[in-house]
Amino acid sequence: MQHQLVASVLNADLARLGEVCAGLERAGLQAIQWDVMDGHFVPNLTVGAGVIGACRSATDLPFEAHLMIDAPEPYLSEYVEAGCETIIVHAEACTHLHRTLDMIHEAGAKAGIALNPSTSLDACLHVIDILDLLLVMTVNPGFGGQRYIETMAPKIAAGRELIGRSGRDIALEVDGGISPDTIAGPAAAGADRFVVGSALYAKGDPAVVVNELKLSLDPTEAGA
Repeated sequence: MQHQLVASVLNADLARLGEVCAGLERAGLQAIQWDVMDGHFVPNLTVGAGVIGACRSATDLPFEAHLMIDAPEPYLSEYVEAGCETIIVHAEACTHLHRTLDMIHEAGAKAGIALNPSTSLDACLHVIDILDLLLVMTVNPGFGGQRYIETMAPKIAAGRELIGRSGRDIALEVDGGISPDTIAGPAAAGADRFVVGSALYAKGDPAVVVNELKLSLDPTEAGA
């Protein structure tokens, strides 16, 4: 299984986001995730489509928008126009989830859904045939720097089994508390994409952390 490291910029230097994005590409990340929060669905406010669009020219890395917002449908096209190739919505925030995913595809992006730790995988069963990415939250969303919830491993494994039964090429992503010390657990459970936030900036050089993450995943990948 090929593993991909996705950088969250939630805990990055917000005054230097363009430079940060360019540096993340040099450090060896495979994508950048933008955590969009509305202060309602989660108790925090972050960036919007305008900021994302302003950073698009700073890197060639794919962008994904993780929309932690209530009723995201009116805003989907804005994030696609800002340069996001993947749009992730929360199953808990969408009244008509199938319709929302269709709208993302119609806007020209890949469609993903995120599930909070307490939300069952049953929430995605009726959309598995149009899903491109399944994000299992391994913390309760809203703030960076939280501790990885170890008990999410069975849910991740069940997500991998569900994807296998579907016969479709669906990415299985995890987000929350991912670090060199925790990444091996969700990887063993079947995750193939790992969103790394606060840990990525903890040592001042993301490239150092990327190498540590690769070493935790597979000693033969370190330094690659």
